[in-house]
Amino acid sequence: MVEIISKRDGSRREDAAIKRLIEQNRATITRLADHISGGSYSARKTAKPKPEAKGLIIHSVGSARPTADASSRIRISLNGRVIAVDENSGRQLHHIGDLRRRDGTDVFVLATKVNQYFSPVDEDIAAALADLDGGRLGPDYGEEQLAADIGNRLGMT
Repeated sequence: MVEIISKRDGSRREDAAIKRLIEQNRATITRLADHISGGSYSARKTAKPKPEAKGLIIHSVGSARPTADASSRIRISLNGRVIAVDENSGRQLHHIGDLRRRDGTDVFVLATKVNQYFSPVDEDIAAALADLDGGRLGPDYGEEQLAADIGNRLGMT
């Protein structure tokens, strides 16, 4: 023999009796919850007022406006990155290459695919600076001269 048990519509008698008991004693339950939680139970249920913008200065955070006349120059950072920067905003325009230490001297490495850079310089920049790639820096030819040569070749005077 097979018994078929199906779900009845609505809640069970026990559930309905418990819900009725809870609703009848809601004030007592709330008072006890406030006593145990130090009043935070009721405070959590009250609606919080919306903040108003009286006297506040609101700044729209977005990208900076591009300057009409970018004044670019070549800079060599402390960690050896050779970059073209905009002097007006201080933003990096191009990563030209790096200074790397080889055999006790600094060597300029141009950012090209051949030198295994993920983001190589443009073809025009690479062609203008090709003969500087692999050039060694010494006491007679330092970072300042390298930056000046790169700037002159790229037309940043």
